[in-house]
Amino acid sequence: MFEAIPIINYSYPLPDERIAKFPLDKRDQSKLLVMRNGLITNSNFYKLSEFIPENSLFIFNNTRVIKARLVFNKPGGARIEIFCLNEESHGYGYAVWKCYVGNSKKWKNQELTIQHADHLPALNAVRESTDGDTHLIRLSWDDSSLLFSEILELYGKVPLPPYLNREPIAEDTVRYQTIYALYNGSVAAPTAGLHFTDIVFEDLLQKKCTLDYITLHVGAGTFKPVTVGNALEHSMHEEKIILHLDTLLRLIQNLQQTIVSVGTTSMRSLESIYWLGYQLLTGNALSLEKNGWFSIEQWEPYNTKGNISSADALTAVYDYMKSRSLKEISGYTRIMIVPGYTFRIVKALITNFHQPQSTLLLLVAAFTGNDWKKAYDFALENNYRFLSYGDSCLFFLTDSR
Repeated sequence: MFEAIPIINYSYPLPDERIAKFPLDKRDQSKLLVMRNGLITNSNFYKLSEFIPENSLFIFNNTRVIKARLVFNKPGGARIEIFCLNEESHGYGYAVWKCYVGNSKKWKNQELTIQHADHLPALNAVRESTDGDTHLIRLSWDDSSLLFSEILELYGKVPLPPYLNREPIAEDTVRYQTIYALYNGSVAAPTAGLHFTDIVFEDLLQKKCTLDYITLHVGAGTFKPVTVGNALEHSMHEEKIILHLDTLLRLIQNLQQTIVSVGTTSMRSLESIYWLGYQLLTGNALSLEKNGWFSIEQWEPYNTKGNISSADALTAVYDYMKSRSLKEISGYTRIMIVPGYTFRIVKALITNFHQPQSTLLLLVAAFTGNDWKKAYDFALENNYRFLSYGDSCLFFLTDSR
C-alpha cells in the first residue's frame, strides 16, 4: 500500500462557466478528446468509430436513473427534500429507503405529505431513524397496486448533480438518461454513455465491434468530494453490480482484443469482477459463500499477494456460475482506483471530464498517469465543456504511463 496520495495533486482550475449546465441539442455532437501514448487528437463524438480498433468489445452500464428527489412542503412553508439512496424493504403500498434529508432540522417527528394535483394517491413520509448523515424513511401511499418506481415517476424529480445548481426541466427526464438505460436503480447517470446515439452504435458495428452491458447502480457518493489531504483516508461509497453469464463469457473470449469501458462505473464493475475471481481462486470469497452475493472492499486490490491472470480470474467466476446454474451474479463494490493501480481488464476508457479532487479524477489519473493533466489543460484551452452534460474523452492504456 502507498504512504500517501496528496489530493491537492489532482486538482485544476474549473471556472463555473466551463461547467455544462444543459446538454447539447444532439447527444453525439459533443467534442471528443482522444489520447493515445500521450498524443492528443481533437475530434467529435460522432467520429468515435474512427479511433476504435476493429473487433473491440464495448461494455456499457445499462442502469437507469430513478427520479430520486422528493420535495415536501410543511404547512408552515418549510421545504424538506428527501433524496432516495438505497431501498431497505418494501411491501404493498409502502417502501423504506435510506435517504439524505435536506433541511432536516426543520422536520421534527410529524408525517409529511405530497398531494398529487390529479387526485392520485397522496405520498406520505415518516422518519424512522437517523444514522450520521443518512435517514431511514418510510414512504407510503394508499393505492397498493402502484409500485414505488411508479410513485417516483409521479412525485419524484430528476436527481441532477448538485454542481448544476438548477432545478430539473422536462428535457432532463430524457437527456439525463442513456438511450440504452434498462434497470432502475441509479441516483446519478453514467454520464459517459450520454453521448451515444443509434448512429454511433451503427458505426461501431461496422467496425466489427461487440456491444455488451453490465449493471452498476450509481450512488450519490459518486459526487462526494475527497475532503481529506491524503486520498487514502477517504471512505469510498458502496455500489451494486449485476453481471450476466453471457457477458462474462464474452469478456473471456475477448481478452486479447481492446476492451473499452464506457464510463468509470463500467470500469469499477469490470475491475471488481476480476477481484471476485481472485477471491474465488484464493479461497477468500467469504461474502459470496455466506450471503450469495460478493463484496469487494475499498483497498482489497492493494493488499493482495501473487499475480493471477485476467483469464484465470474471469474463468473462475464463470465456472462458479456454471456449477450453480446461475445466469447472473450480483454483489457490492467499494473499490477505489487510484494512481498505482494495475488494470486487469480494460484497455480503453470513454469518460467525461470530472471534478477536481474527486475519486473519478483519481481513477482517470490511475489510467493515464500524469497525462491527465495534459488532457485537462488541452480541454480548458480549447473550450471543452465539463462534467455531467459536458464533452467526452477517449483514453487508451499504455505501458509507459
